Amino acid sequence: MLIDSDNMISITKFQKEMTKRIRELQNTKKELYIMKNNVVSAVLLDPDEYYHLKKLEEELEQSSIANVVLERMANYDRAKNKSWEEIKHDYEL
Repeated sequence: MLIDSDNMISITKFQKEMTKRIRELQNTKKELYIMKNNVVSAVLLDPDEYYHLKKLEEELEQSSIANVVLERMANYDRAKNKSWEEIKHDYEL
């Protein structure tokens, strides 16, 4: 992933310019990469972008669960079902 160097800032500089940088983020909607020892240690996002990403994450998770269910249902044999009474008996519950 390529990061625009204009959107990178050291953590020390960010601490000094926090208010200014947050205002810029609100106006530009561009993420800000906060660097520590020349490594990205945090990313500051516009709230709308953050919520969008969280929604995508949730949709991906739901899609993954749906795929697991479909895989399991492909091998489902209703004839192998056991009643609760049978389970209790088998496990002496």
